[in-house]
Amino acid sequence: MTGYGKAEGVVGTKRFTIEIRSLNSKQLDVNLRMPGIYREKEMGLRKKLTKALVRGKVDVSIFYDAEMGEKKVSVNTPLLEHYYNELKGFMDARGESGDFLNALIRIPDVLKPEREELNENEWSEVEALVDEAVDKLQQYRKHEGETIRVDFEQRITTIQDAHASLEEPLAARRQRVQDKLKNAIDEVIDPDKVDANRFEQELIYYLEKLDINEERVRLYTNCKHFLDVLNGPTSNGKKLGFIAQEIGREINTMGSKANDADIQRGVVQMKDELEKIKEQVLNTL
Repeated sequence: MTGYGKAEGVVGTKRFTIEIRSLNSKQLDVNLRMPGIYREKEMGLRKKLTKALVRGKVDVSIFYDAEMGEKKVSVNTPLLEHYYNELKGFMDARGESGDFLNALIRIPDVLKPEREELNENEWSEVEALVDEAVDKLQQYRKHEGETIRVDFEQRITTIQDAHASLEEPLAARRQRVQDKLKNAIDEVIDPDKVDANRFEQELIYYLEKLDINEERVRLYTNCKHFLDVLNGPTSNGKKLGFIAQEIGREINTMGSKANDADIQRGVVQMKDELEKIKEQVLNTL
């Protein structure tokens, strides 16, 4: 969700600059800074930004520089004349003279900023500049999103490869467990007295506790679901986050049942890739 968009343009006697910055966030948080004259348009602008940007911590700045010669303040002439006469009479009574105009203009209300009126035509042009800045930010997001999409596909593929590589360690673990149990029984019981059927039943019961076939099936399904959503017609970063949580749950369960160094190495590799996916999911709309 990171991005940056900027638009500039002259509207009337003002040169406007619109800047929009976006950072990662689970929700949409818009911080809007704009000249006071346009405050009555703030709610409508927020609705437009909410619809366009969806998620992210967004800073929007609208500011302008007035062209030279634009009148900024007005002089309160009656008040200025009143103060001037008062001060001049005071100075004359004491036989003093001097230029006190600089002091007069610092008196409150002598110079007053002119109150601007909202011009609908001007606002329409400003709003068009905001749309331009939003479009540029969206282009930035799309470029970054394509990079993230490729990264996701590569990491999910790595998880699937690590998942597939567990076949041999799982078969070796099964044989190793069977041999270990058989040797343990042979040490304490005469082999001729062992019931083969009962031994097989006990072995199956023991191996079922270590079995991760269900977790592997769910992991495969969740990885496929992740890719389907990733390449779907609409963006859905939150859904990708939920699927990543499910992938992590299956990997963790497989790790707790591993009881084998080779299987554990594959689990650690899958966890490492998934953590990197979770970091980037926060940057996905």
